[in-house]
Amino acid sequence: MAPAGALLLGYLLGSIPFGVLLTRAAGAGDLRQIGSGNIGATNVLRTGRKGLAAATLLLDMAKGAVAVLLAAAFLPGTAALAATAAFIGHCYPVWLKFRGGKGVATLMGVVLALYWPSGLVYAAVWLGLLATVRISSVSGMAAAVSAPVSAAFFGRIDLVLMLLALALIVLWKHRENIDRLLSGSEPRVGSKRG
Repeated sequence: MAPAGALLLGYLLGSIPFGVLLTRAAGAGDLRQIGSGNIGATNVLRTGRKGLAAATLLLDMAKGAVAVLLAAAFLPGTAALAATAAFIGHCYPVWLKFRGGKGVATLMGVVLALYWPSGLVYAAVWLGLLATVRISSVSGMAAAVSAPVSAAFFGRIDLVLMLLALALIVLWKHRENIDRLLSGSEPRVGSKRG
C-alpha cells in the first residue's frame, strides 16, 4: 500500500496548477490563453505580474518538495516514487486534460528534497544561466540535465536513473523551444512573445 499511497500523494500534489489558479484569482485571465500557453512561472511573467510569477515558481517548487518530504516521513522508502509522481502530475495534470507545465520548477523542488547538494547545483545552473543567457528554456533544460550528472558526481547512484528519466521528460516538453533555439527565434526573458 505504501508505494500506491506515495504515487497518489505525489501525483495529486504535483497536479495542482498553481499558475492557472493564481492568474485566474488575480483577474489576469486564463494562463493557457496567454503567451506560450504554458502553466509555469515563465508564462505567468508574460502577464506582467512579477509577484504572481514568483509565487507560481515557489509553489511549483514547494509541491514537489512537499510530496517527497511527506512520503519520506509517513511512507518510508517511497520518496523517489512520490518525487516521480509529483513531477508527472505537474507535467500531465488530470484536471487540465493532461496538458501541464514543463516541470523545471517542480523538478527543482523534488531534487532539493531528495538530495539537497544536487538541488543546489540545479539552482546554481538554472539561475546562473537565466541571469547570463536570459533564455528560460536553456536555463531550465540545463538545470534538469545537471540533476543526474551531479547525483552521479556526488555518488548518489540510486538517484541517477530516476533523475535522468525526469530530465529527458523536461527536454521532451521543451521540444518546441529547441526548434525555436535552432531557428534563432526563441524569446528571451521579458519578451511577450510566446
